[in-house]
Amino acid sequence: MEAKGRTELDVGADGVAVITINNPPVNSLPFDVLYSLKESYEEAFRRSDVKAVVVTGKGGKFSGGFEISSFGGIQGGQEMQPKVGYIAIDMLTDTVEAATKPSVAAIDGLAIGGGLELAMACHARIATPTAQLGLPELQLGIIPGFGGTQRLPRLVGLTKSLEMMLLSKPIKGGEAHQLGLVDALVSPNDLVNTARQWALDIYECRRPWIKSLYKNDKLEPLGEAREILKFARAQAQKQAANLHHPLVCIDVIEEGIVAGPRAGLWKEATSFQELLFSDTCKRLVHVFFSRRATSKIPGATDLGLMPRKITKVAILGGGLMGSGIATAMILSNYPVVLKEVNEKFLNAGIDRIKANLQSRVRIGEMTEERYEKAMSLVTGVLDYERFKDVDLAVIENVKLKQQIFADLEKYCPSHCILATNTSTIDLNLIGEKTRSQDRIVGAHFFSPAHVMPLLEIVRTQHTSPRVVVDLLDVGKKIKKTPIVVGNCTGFAVNRMFFPYTQSALFYVDLGMDVYKIDRACTKFGMPMGPFRLADLVGFGMAVATGMQYLENFPERVYKSMLLHLMMEDNRAGEATQKGFYKYEGKRKATPDPEIIKYIEKYRSMAGVTPDPEIIKYIEKSRSMAGVTPDPELLKLSEKDIVEMVFFPVINEACRVLDEGIAVKASDLDIASVFGMGFPPYRGGVMYWADSIGAKYIHGKLEEWTKRYGGFFKPCSYLAERAAKGIPLSAPAKKVQARL
Repeated sequence: MEAKGRTELDVGADGVAVITINNPPVNSLPFDVLYSLKESYEEAFRRSDVKAVVVTGKGGKFSGGFEISSFGGIQGGQEMQPKVGYIAIDMLTDTVEAATKPSVAAIDGLAIGGGLELAMACHARIATPTAQLGLPELQLGIIPGFGGTQRLPRLVGLTKSLEMMLLSKPIKGGEAHQLGLVDALVSPNDLVNTARQWALDIYECRRPWIKSLYKNDKLEPLGEAREILKFARAQAQKQAANLHHPLVCIDVIEEGIVAGPRAGLWKEATSFQELLFSDTCKRLVHVFFSRRATSKIPGATDLGLMPRKITKVAILGGGLMGSGIATAMILSNYPVVLKEVNEKFLNAGIDRIKANLQSRVRIGEMTEERYEKAMSLVTGVLDYERFKDVDLAVIENVKLKQQIFADLEKYCPSHCILATNTSTIDLNLIGEKTRSQDRIVGAHFFSPAHVMPLLEIVRTQHTSPRVVVDLLDVGKKIKKTPIVVGNCTGFAVNRMFFPYTQSALFYVDLGMDVYKIDRACTKFGMPMGPFRLADLVGFGMAVATGMQYLENFPERVYKSMLLHLMMEDNRAGEATQKGFYKYEGKRKATPDPEIIKYIEKYRSMAGVTPDPEIIKYIEKSRSMAGVTPDPELLKLSEKDIVEMVFFPVINEACRVLDEGIAVKASDLDIASVFGMGFPPYRGGVMYWADSIGAKYIHGKLEEWTKRYGGFFKPCSYLAERAAKGIPLSAPAKKVQARL
């Protein structure tokens, strides 16, 4: 059995020692590998037959960086290890970079985080064109801790390094070579041999011996550098006002520029250690591991089933969702058969796919050649003749779904997965007239389907575990984060969040200001407030979905008349250019002299302009609903508003867990983050709820129930856990078999 968690040292006849990081699958760097790496270097430096060193990774990957699973032990005080940043100074700066024998990094696959920082401490870097290099640490609430804040600006310049770090934006080998981050590009077969020769050339003074920590030619002059950093701070505060660690990263970079790189390293080490224990880091690490865990499904992935190969996908319906799903598929090289009912609709669907791809070409994410190749994977049809070799059929926006499934059963091969994108229709009803209920599954994409990262895989009590495993594999290949959920109205995401807008509507009827609610939610970290979201979705869709919830959960649905009244005046959201906000042009609001006072008051709400005409609808809705304005609501803080909007969401999430619709609480965290834009730095909706405490949430809901009625009544799951002091996310002793 191959050993894990170590480095291997091999000295060749040419006097080059090759150190290979061996810790599959991505050659991460936990403490034992770091210590082994240091020992290998020290041995190579001691040996008289070694002239130079090449460091590389086994299995086609250089290194995925510091082992994230080590964070939990460090944060919990279980790891009695030296501080991470100080290890890096000792090993990378004082051992590798300061050595009298040169080191060259041979990079293939990943050089991410600590992996790239190790490579930058070497005296040269050789990479393959497809290698991926980046410092994504800010995604975990920390900063680069192995010298990245000091070396990257000196290798690629301040502006590019800020982009790579603050946006966690990796680059490929080709761009890295153009920037000067790597010194040469070679094929994977030539990588190590080229690196060996490069190392010998440095040793024998045929190539320059460069210590990147002390390079200055790429750094801007001090005055210009400070202006760049000032702008970066302003942007960070604008785009992530609730986050501290991006500003810390900028401060650490500035320390190295002003006080020298060694001072920058010490500040980096200290700051890294402090951020490692921050709530933001703990929450983002939780999201990281929760995302990984979504593909572990009891009764499916634990049965030893291997996913079948999906070679062709059929999509019925080329509307916004159907064309988006088709785009997601062809971007991952799946051939797609797109079926429509007539030539006009089919051409419109193909045009939507083209537009989706062309937008990527315009921003440089796709070449013209790649665009042409992707479009060649789409075949438009008006009948089922091309369905005989289809492995997956996704139905979207097609009426009479029962008839469609019956047709698919006739024309598709017996192994074909029959998937539907609906979020409101019971999957059991869709499949009840077929003999194929074991291969019927929900594949619920979020709009726009080719952009949004979440995929809800909805299984009924009849759905085969093999179908679930197959769809998990497809989800991974089209770069989606899948969660497997049970069959109910709204499934997990939409059901959990239907109180988001409904509670907001309730408070507006009681006298609260629309824009104050939206502003509180966006300041909390949501991409948009409930009213801006209603405009985006469209009132027609919101009302239709609301009727589904009213039918299934009548005791806890608030029946506001506001949307209906606005729709009577053709005010139905963005599509009509008037909803809760006014729109001109492409999703952009323009100032209106009559409402300048609102624009000034809510200037922070970028891209939307409050419309004072909304007041007449609010007042009419109140009178029709028989609601008396509550003057106490006008005194609420933004924190109070956030609680009043989100505690009903938590309450519904508890029901989703209690009914077994979701497998585990962390799946709901991922669903909230990747499906609804819940701020990841809060850990997801259930993690955030536990940080507040079930007792507090229950108490507030009870208070509002007495004051306002049954919409807020806490469910039994929440009440029981509040009474016993049990975290809401703690696994139940018995998981109900709704899946």
